[in-house]
Amino acid sequence: MITAATLKVRTAKDLAVMAKKQGVTGWHSMRKDQLVNALLRSAHAAKGKSPLSKSLSKQGKVPARRLSTTRSNASSIRKKAAAAQAPAPKPTKSPLVRKRLEAIRNKLADIKNLATCSGSSDDVKERLVLLVRDPYWLHIHWQIAPRSVQRAKSAMKHMWHTAKPTLLLFEVNDPGATRSESCMVRETEVHGGVSDWYLDVKDPPQSFCVELGYMATDGSFHRLARSNCVTTPATRGGGSFERHWDDESNQFDRVYAMSGGGCESTDVRELLEQRLGRPMGSPMVTRFGSGAKGLLGRNGYFEFDVDAELIIYGNARSDAYVTVKGEPVQLCPDGTFSVRFNLPNKRQVIPVVANSCDGVEQRTILLAIERNTKVMDPVIREIAQ
Repeated sequence: MITAATLKVRTAKDLAVMAKKQGVTGWHSMRKDQLVNALLRSAHAAKGKSPLSKSLSKQGKVPARRLSTTRSNASSIRKKAAAAQAPAPKPTKSPLVRKRLEAIRNKLADIKNLATCSGSSDDVKERLVLLVRDPYWLHIHWQIAPRSVQRAKSAMKHMWHTAKPTLLLFEVNDPGATRSESCMVRETEVHGGVSDWYLDVKDPPQSFCVELGYMATDGSFHRLARSNCVTTPATRGGGSFERHWDDESNQFDRVYAMSGGGCESTDVRELLEQRLGRPMGSPMVTRFGSGAKGLLGRNGYFEFDVDAELIIYGNARSDAYVTVKGEPVQLCPDGTFSVRFNLPNKRQVIPVVANSCDGVEQRTILLAIERNTKVMDPVIREIAQ
């Protein structure tokens, strides 16, 4: 039995020999008290290792207590791995959040929806009508059925989610031809909830048409409708003349004519008839209808007279002195001017003179104007009762 007392009575040399036999590492450099402690630890370690544990260790087996601990650790590891692979539970949304998300989804759907009526109505007559507002503005009106929007959604598949409602503006080379070449000049993003749009154009006169549909992010375009072809009128000077045409801009007959009314454009005629509340076309039908006889009277006095005005417009240096028929003309800041005269039924020569501000140079332009008015014999039509 090795105890501290039995070891302390031995010499340091004997303790060193014992430590060497016990396999104590570093015994050769230890002092006596260190050798005593090392031998005691070695004795306690040898005492705790029983023969049964030695045999189990030699056979590669693990004691039951250590085995249960190992199994417990393995189970814990498996549970942690399963928890890491399982999807995280979705956080529950409050009713207010769900309501706001639903409102956002509905708003986005309305912005993309180009249908002009709600529900699943199939009796909507689809049309895309292009009208001329003036030399620099076009007016587009459309009527699209919900079924066409649904077909576009099905055809575009996954591209539908990022597609944008778009108007394509085309320049047409020959609007009168059956198959005329056209060149796309502009893409304009539009939105649902409206049925009218305005586009500005340049360099009149030119011919245009438009297409309405959905533009995908890859550049593909799903067309819903194509419009009629129109030609913008040429510009005519500035000043009072332009103001005169602004006053006339609401005349449906002029818009109808410039928008292809003379070319049997059914959509244009139907749209203007719907908004104006009267037919478009022949003067006898459009102005008076079948009641022309009752309105005019066969034997009544039919008043009809025509007069004409002459508008002279041009441009010069802003500091020039300009006269028309000897009368001075006020120039606009950009040098443009316009003058309106009554045009008598005769031939006349009108001088337009511009002098430089220093009086050194003078330019003169002569306008030879002739008005020859003829009154034709009246035509009396028989109108069916």
